[in-house]
Amino acid sequence: MDKYHSAESQMTTVLLLSLVVVVAAGIFQLYSVILKLLHKTPVQNKVVLITDSLSALGNECAKLFHKRGARLILCGKNWEKLEALAQQLVNESDPILTFPPKLIELDFTDMETLPDVISDVLDCYGYLDMLIINSSMKVKAPAQSLSLEMDKMVMDVNYFGPITLVKGVLPSMISRRSGHILLVNSIQGKLAVPFRTTYAASKHAVQAFFDCLRAEVQESGISVSTISHTFINAAPTTQHTTTSNSILSVLTGQKSHGISPEKMANAILQALGSKKKEIIMAHSISKAAIYTRSLFPNLFFAVTAAGVRNAAGVEPVQ
Repeated sequence: MDKYHSAESQMTTVLLLSLVVVVAAGIFQLYSVILKLLHKTPVQNKVVLITDSLSALGNECAKLFHKRGARLILCGKNWEKLEALAQQLVNESDPILTFPPKLIELDFTDMETLPDVISDVLDCYGYLDMLIINSSMKVKAPAQSLSLEMDKMVMDVNYFGPITLVKGVLPSMISRRSGHILLVNSIQGKLAVPFRTTYAASKHAVQAFFDCLRAEVQESGISVSTISHTFINAAPTTQHTTTSNSILSVLTGQKSHGISPEKMANAILQALGSKKKEIIMAHSISKAAIYTRSLFPNLFFAVTAAGVRNAAGVEPVQ
């Protein structure tokens, strides 16, 4: 009788072990499938143009998208630095799984060169799958101290340059009924704060353009996304860091409230995959300020004005 129970127990143990092995194998197989699906990102084999690839965010996007198998077109104002970035990407990647980046010199302060730039862009592959507008020029000063020339330069870099590039590549996207245009914008495209008159105006203008464009091209199969952030921490710093949570300190780009380039690059990658129309990457105070500006404008204006009165001084033009 004991021998019978012993044999039965051994048989049960063998069956349980077999079941565990089968379940474990199934889980491992499922895990492998998920990894393969995750590895096939929305930018793999896609033609992706990144403006201002030499900035902290542009550089991070270039690295991330190149590793994910994108056919990159990198734009920037300095040809030598573009070549160095492209060489770095090639050196750090598997040539079998990646494509060597194509380079185009682009400076939005020189609007006369844009027709040639657009032609060069379309000559690279004949089309674009994704266009990432990352360029931005910042300026901070009282309105009366800014020259009209400075106002025009900021508008060229932040508004006229980007929309000219978009208009140049849009016909090919419409003809293919495919494409994704993504704008990296500032939270000041939704809120205006003191000493940012020209900068905020340019960001409001480009935000409005992309919001209108989104509705216009949706029927053509083209997606338009915007990502608004407070401040990108280009490098860690211990100087002039504040822990203030006032509205002005948060909205005007204090590093303690900033977003890392790595986090922003991953958010852009996710936005291209999900085709989400709008993403706000900002401190909770900034998000609350957006609703306050819409629902309680007088309160918002009073708070920002109080912030000006309490400020120790105004920084010079950056």
